[in-house]
Amino acid sequence: MSDDPQSDPRQAFQELCRWSVETARWVSIGDVLGWDERTMMPAADGEHRAEQLTLLSGLIHRRWTDRRLGELLDHLETTALADDPHSDAGTAIRRLRRSRDRAVKKPPELVEELARTSVLGQQVWQQARRDNDFASFQPLLEKTVRLKREEAEAIGYDDQPYDALLDEYEPDARTAEITAVLADLRDRLVPLVSAIAESDRRPASEILRRRYPVDAQERFGRMVAAAIGFDFDRGRLDVTAHPFCSGMGPNDCRITTRYNERQPGSALFGIMHESGHGMYDQGLPTEFWGLPTGESISLGIHESQSRLWENAVGRSHAFWRHFFPQAQAAFPEALAGVAIDDFHFAINEVRPSLIRVEADEVTYNLHVMVRFELELALLNGDLPVAELPGAWNAKYREYLGIEPPDDADGVLQDVHWSSGAIGYFPTYSLGNLYAAHWMQAAKTDLGDLDEQFARGEFAPLLSWLRENVHRHGQRYSATELLAKVSGERLSSEPLITQLRHKFGPLYGF
Repeated sequence: MSDDPQSDPRQAFQELCRWSVETARWVSIGDVLGWDERTMMPAADGEHRAEQLTLLSGLIHRRWTDRRLGELLDHLETTALADDPHSDAGTAIRRLRRSRDRAVKKPPELVEELARTSVLGQQVWQQARRDNDFASFQPLLEKTVRLKREEAEAIGYDDQPYDALLDEYEPDARTAEITAVLADLRDRLVPLVSAIAESDRRPASEILRRRYPVDAQERFGRMVAAAIGFDFDRGRLDVTAHPFCSGMGPNDCRITTRYNERQPGSALFGIMHESGHGMYDQGLPTEFWGLPTGESISLGIHESQSRLWENAVGRSHAFWRHFFPQAQAAFPEALAGVAIDDFHFAINEVRPSLIRVEADEVTYNLHVMVRFELELALLNGDLPVAELPGAWNAKYREYLGIEPPDDADGVLQDVHWSSGAIGYFPTYSLGNLYAAHWMQAAKTDLGDLDEQFARGEFAPLLSWLRENVHRHGQRYSATELLAKVSGERLSSEPLITQLRHKFGPLYGF
């Protein structure tokens, strides 16, 4: 960086942009290492990878806390470049200031220890889940919770510690607001779940327990992902223990899934889910890569893209009017003689289940509420980590009326806590709510989406999302973006309306 903090505003802004892009390149190196850790890395190299990422995290943190960055931001905030908060320059100055303010509050030793523990935690978690052994994971989770409390205290908060961590994933959101939103959603879901439970209609779910060869699943999944708009020239699909999407650069977006030949929906809808994330990353303006105008605004908005393509599109009858003949060709034995209506009902069965990522649309948010309430209790010190498995099982009995037979399908099923992602889970439900708003607005603008899907036309919806959501990057907060696109505040009404419209005819109410 140059030496004069009071340089010409345009030169200072160019210097700030260079700093931001260079920092993003450092971050992308960590993304590659993280992707490799969860897909290709030999398990025995976990400690070495932890030290690599610890070193990298320290270097990146030092960039964020560098005195010159503060001088540049101080200067630019007094210039006309900052006057319009939604301009290219105004967005960059405002968002980079926000990130720097968070960074300087965190001691470098804490940043590095969080990075190290995240990698080691994921390695221990994978083995613990395979072995159904929570006790082997407990010490690292206890350390993670302690470190996240330290992080929250270092950052600071107005109401409760969880606010500081939630703000990392859903900027400007507050725990009290999220609690109210989820409570309203829960109250609206309960009657719907009850109506479905009381129905005497049940799908022929055994259709999805037949044998679907993994190699055919992989080919079909890739074909579907490409058809809805995931660009494989700028991305790839791999296998992992817990599916994720990683955007590593302007032309490098990697999605993952897992296969089970007796549960074809797990891979297919996982691929569509991660493709939704990937298409958001691929839809961000590449000319602004490394700058706030080229980055996603929040995980709630990011999740809205994955849930929209997975559920509103992928589980719709119209989607399968186009793809079911191709599915029958791909899985001739499993789908021989199966009617499209029976298949559609089977993939939309509503039934309390143990695994969040495989849950139906109606009960899915109950899984999120379990995790949100538990991690709040963990962070506040109201729930010791040693008591987490019992608390988890109790929550599942209360919210879903079932209890995990073991910890592998219970408290150990998600990767998030092992990586230190406390504050993350509420964004899944926010994503469902945002997605419903987007679909409502898209139907108003584009007309009969079902007929388009039935013809295999997904480009109009993707183009609408690119225009209304993707291209804005971080110009607007999630709340501002929702108001700009839909003219509404976040509400559970669009989601509940869509669920009733879909599941009412299936279950006869």
